Amino acid sequence: MGLALFDLDNTLIAGDSDYLWGCFLVEQGIVDGAHYERENRRFYDQYRVGELDIYEFLDFQLRPLAEHGLASLQQWRKQYVEEKISPILLPKAHELIDRHRQQGDTLVVITATNRFITAPIVELYEIPHLLATEPELQDEQYTGKVAGTPCFQDGKVERLGDWLADNQQSLDNSWFYSDSHNDLPLLNKVTHPVAVDPDEILEQHARDHDWPVISLR
Repeated sequence: MGLALFDLDNTLIAGDSDYLWGCFLVEQGIVDGAHYERENRRFYDQYRVGELDIYEFLDFQLRPLAEHGLASLQQWRKQYVEEKISPILLPKAHELIDRHRQQGDTLVVITATNRFITAPIVELYEIPHLLATEPELQDEQYTGKVAGTPCFQDGKVERLGDWLADNQQSLDNSWFYSDSHNDLPLLNKVTHPVAVDPDEILEQHARDHDWPVISLR
């Protein structure tokens, strides 16, 4: 038995849930279309090349949560999951997760995308543990701020370290599956790093270090 860690976006799903949430908000007229779409694409492009300022992005990305009540947000999220996420769930991801489940491994999704977006997606894969960027919630209203350390790059290592201590777990016999070079800080910590449909930077790093490169598409 061990620990099986999974990135979410472009790893367990065939797309980026953060970016698709922004697209959904634009399509529904919930945000200013042209400006929001342009900024959403800008931040996504920065993420892909490893130049994202996570705090600048979160200021942008969490703002709509603060501008609307929880009931409306949850209704929109349900529609978003049905329209944007269900079509990009991956049967091979289910198979990989089930294989680790049958081995008795502890299953954890660890993602930079915030918990509001990712929690229902992780539930679809029946993974019991989620480490995500936490949007601050006060009196049943999101504030637009982040609570604690964003679960991004070195922040993933920090957040996982806290979780391991709290749950009497370790990285002995651990796997981490990811598509992104942004996850190299954590990939370098686990026993079994695996590149999944990787970006070019991660693919080259994986091949240089003899890491497995797999596809769930």
